[in-house]
Amino acid sequence: MLKPGMLKTGLIWVGGVALLLATGIDSLAIVCRYLGFPVTGSIEMMQAVVLVSGVIALVMSTWEDSHARVHLLLDRLGPGGKALAHWLSDLTTLLFLAALLAGSVWLALDLWNGFERSELVGVPWSVLRLVVNGGLILTIVLLAIRLVRRPEA
Repeated sequence: MLKPGMLKTGLIWVGGVALLLATGIDSLAIVCRYLGFPVTGSIEMMQAVVLVSGVIALVMSTWEDSHARVHLLLDRLGPGGKALAHWLSDLTTLLFLAALLAGSVWLALDLWNGFERSELVGVPWSVLRLVVNGGLILTIVLLAIRLVRRPEA
């Protein structure tokens, strides 16, 4: 049975490895460029692994309730106002991510049979769209759970 703690740890590792991979790809590309051997498609490969890392960061920050907040304002509110502000923040974030998901799903459905690939190394955009859509769905579910559990005021 997969425990939530194990899943979080796994996601953190995958996101961290993706960031390290992006750093390695870019560093290798820079060194090779100065040595006269450019790495073809390094930007495309880096974009793909940064996308994976970014999606995992979005999911994890939502799971841990650690999105950026304007504490200058929140710290001046009472307990009821602070709870309402957090609830409204989660609601507007959910609505924004739902709009992003709708557009992303629309693009994915419209272009699914287009066999889109990056120009140089052939990164399949459809797979990356699945990663983004899956991450958006998971983030929306986490926000919806928090909205139901968190009292308004």
